[in-house]
Amino acid sequence: MIESQSESTVGNRIRAVRIERGWTQAELAEQIGVSRSAVAQWETDRAGQLRDHLGRIAQVLNVSTEFLLIGREGQASTAEELALLRLYREAPPEDRQLLLRTARRLVNGAM
Repeated sequence: MIESQSESTVGNRIRAVRIERGWTQAELAEQIGVSRSAVAQWETDRAGQLRDHLGRIAQVLNVSTEFLLIGREGQASTAEELALLRLYREAPPEDRQLLLRTARRLVNGAM
């Protein structure tokens, strides 16, 4: 994943992840459902409707809104770690415990 310390603004982080994915502004815009110029405005921190689209931008780029806003994901650093974290967060509370138990068994070789 992009080294966030060098990407000091939301727009810089959007651009960096987009480029890391190998996408053009037009391709990102199509995925989000906005114009290419909207993406260009976000990337140059002329926000436009950024706040209204931040969740969708994060989803399409496969990063968290936390990463886009402040440049870090907490302790997760790879796409796989982030995917697991998202699954955990989306699970109902009773299933979270099952996920944790299963993960612990896998790590300890019990399965």
